[in-house]
Amino acid sequence: MVTIGTVRLGQRTMLALTFTVIMLAWWKAYSAAAQFAARLIQPAENTLEKTIAVDGRQRTYYLHVPPDLSADKPVPLVLVFHGGGGTALGMERYLSRFSKLADQEHFLVAYPEGIDKSWNDGRGDTSTAAARQNVDDLAFVMAMLAAIGQEHQIDPQRIYATGISNGAIFSNYLAANHADKIAAIAPVVGSIADPFYKQFKPSEPVSVFILQGTKDPLVPYNGGLVGEGHLGDRCKVIATNETVKLWVQNNGCEPTAVEKSLPDVNPDDGCTIQQFTYGQGRNGTEVVLYKIEGGGHTWPGGPQYFPKFLIGSVCRDIDGTQVIWDFFKAHPKLPS
Repeated sequence: MVTIGTVRLGQRTMLALTFTVIMLAWWKAYSAAAQFAARLIQPAENTLEKTIAVDGRQRTYYLHVPPDLSADKPVPLVLVFHGGGGTALGMERYLSRFSKLADQEHFLVAYPEGIDKSWNDGRGDTSTAAARQNVDDLAFVMAMLAAIGQEHQIDPQRIYATGISNGAIFSNYLAANHADKIAAIAPVVGSIADPFYKQFKPSEPVSVFILQGTKDPLVPYNGGLVGEGHLGDRCKVIATNETVKLWVQNNGCEPTAVEKSLPDVNPDDGCTIQQFTYGQGRNGTEVVLYKIEGGGHTWPGGPQYFPKFLIGSVCRDIDGTQVIWDFFKAHPKLPS
């Protein structure tokens, strides 16, 4: 038994505290190394750095323009949001690799840069650096769309958003606040923010493709505190199933899902995928959930960017980037 002031700590508590301190120190060291490596990352070929002034701040995004992109007809645009602590270029070159697919499929990709590597995603003013600084990231996205639209013909029926973690939570927040602009979203390991869900009322239906691991240690599948016991509590999200329910109700989809087990292509990854499809929504919308049994806080088919004991396993049964684009292609914004 150890006494600190008037507080008595048992052996198990001391071990837990010691483990937490060690893990936080290890995480900071690992993150510092990762951030140093991220500074060395260069944009892909045909990816240009852009800056715009928004709400008194200089904001940055990277725009990938495929070399043979048509200048004669409107093209799709995919917005890809990095996670908390991540960067736009890390999202392009390391995690999602959307630019390579864009060259094959002929669409624009924008990788926005968050303030202090974070997004103001509706979890409250203590959740991220962007939230604490009261950054208007919604205004940033709208200004970015306007700026890109001045240089390229964007198809207004095919503007999509995806992201991981903080970026996934923000993609839900963006679509809910600007449903008139966004045709579909694909949040990866990120649900709808709490308390924002209480004001959730999109003006139009939006197709939604959710990819969430059941063993995500940072954004829990069943909702609750983000990063609890790992990175310090970063406010809350609602449960994955509740996120699905809100979008299903908003879109007027069938309340009962069509269930399907996807092939276990890689039995060594410890993951399997259950697909739940809620169809027949207004304006042709759908809500699809990929429940990744055993999956962690990771991009399916992407890198194991932190060790498994910190973020869980990467599902190797699908290429997350490809299946997200396939969903987007099938779900343009249709008129009412």
